[in-house]
Amino acid sequence: MNDHKMPVILIGNSFKYEIESTLKIFFHTDRFSFSDNISDAVGDSFVVAGCDGARIYTDVKLSGVISSDEKILKDPDNTAELELCRLIYRILSKRTGIIPPWGLMTGIRPVKKVTELIKQGKNKAEIFTILKEKYEISQSRLELAWETAVNQLPLLQNMDSSTVSLYVSIPFCPSRCSYCSFVSHSVESAVKLMPEYVEALCRELKIISGLVKDSGVKIDTIYFGGGTPTSLSADDLRIIMECVAENFDLDSVREYCVEAGRPDTITREKLHVIKELGVQRISVNPQTLNDDVLKVIRRKHSAEDAVRSYRLAREIGFRTINTDLILGLPSDTLESFELTLKQIVDLAPENITIHTLTVKRGASSSEGSLSLARNASDLPYMELLRQNGYLPYYLYRQKNTLDNLENVGYSFKGHECLYNIFIMDESQTILGAGCAASTKLVYPDGRITRIHNYKYPYEYIRSFDTLMEKKKEISQCLKKIR
Repeated sequence: MNDHKMPVILIGNSFKYEIESTLKIFFHTDRFSFSDNISDAVGDSFVVAGCDGARIYTDVKLSGVISSDEKILKDPDNTAELELCRLIYRILSKRTGIIPPWGLMTGIRPVKKVTELIKQGKNKAEIFTILKEKYEISQSRLELAWETAVNQLPLLQNMDSSTVSLYVSIPFCPSRCSYCSFVSHSVESAVKLMPEYVEALCRELKIISGLVKDSGVKIDTIYFGGGTPTSLSADDLRIIMECVAENFDLDSVREYCVEAGRPDTITREKLHVIKELGVQRISVNPQTLNDDVLKVIRRKHSAEDAVRSYRLAREIGFRTINTDLILGLPSDTLESFELTLKQIVDLAPENITIHTLTVKRGASSSEGSLSLARNASDLPYMELLRQNGYLPYYLYRQKNTLDNLENVGYSFKGHECLYNIFIMDESQTILGAGCAASTKLVYPDGRITRIHNYKYPYEYIRSFDTLMEKKKEISQCLKKIR
């Protein structure tokens, strides 16, 4: 990663977003400067992407060597953007030797494309043909997307379209992991803000509750995320969760989940509070059970701590537990990752979510184990999960993910996380409360509007009243949903 920006020259088109997304398949953290002036095509590396009527063309210069291609299109109005990206993609794949498993698909929701085709009456073979021809997706990823779609489709069909879900953001962690670029804050640095944050969050929850009650909609799922919600004290957790219980009808809630997250934040007292106040499922997220890797990523717990926290949650009575693992952590190896996975499978959590490391500029460590990711790109761990009863039920992709891989949630049948499915399918309104939370309003006609809360706790607290003015649209959407 460096500060040099590769020139990208767009001639006769404005396809900046998709062309940049295509380039990032091969250059994860590189930066680009866009212009429409061919004189800016200078230096050892640049990309020219042009449209001239029915003709599309590209010149890609890497390390001083230019490769060019062009094509005449039958339907340039509808296909120019995708086909121009395809020209660039094929040149870069040949020049770099990288064959991305998801081909030139850049969207984060590949499973949604499969479910849409299933709803159109297409069979498996037809869907594979359509997606392979359009995006050049590998067979292994077509199979993964299909299996995930088939597993989640009955749950989507069983969703009540007049319900909504609630997301509660706790943007604090005990410390920042080296790979993390999320908006989260260490408890040590934010401790002075904690009482005000808890108070403001409860105020927002009460406001949202009023909008929900006024519209007559029901809450379907509740999800506490972050950050790490269990970074809060047991007393603060109780205050927030009692606020939820007092202001929302929990009898209508099918799923209530809290990301307990970091093992170094999990205590018996906190788990008792969470269980007492109606939560059915939690996450215990070691990311790896290799102590050396944990030290490299600056986690303040050991593998033994993670296992102890998991067993404590079982003892207290949680019947659905998720564990998060990350593929491609700095210094990790395929053998180490597989050993971690086997140890997790032996614990038999109902959910196992496997993320691929996403390399972002906001992270203090941008180096992941790309070789690990590439060795795992053929999904050798899938068979172990399948043999032990785990099925993929939700999947999403992120930009800058090592080897352009994916994040997949696996589950025992009947223990799928509904919230995860709904938010990825964008089929249900999600009401977000708290710093950095996002409200996603899904209208009956399919239109989606997003309302973003302030990213930082001090902004959220200081500008609370201004922020609440944005919530007026929520009431209009909820009444239409009802």
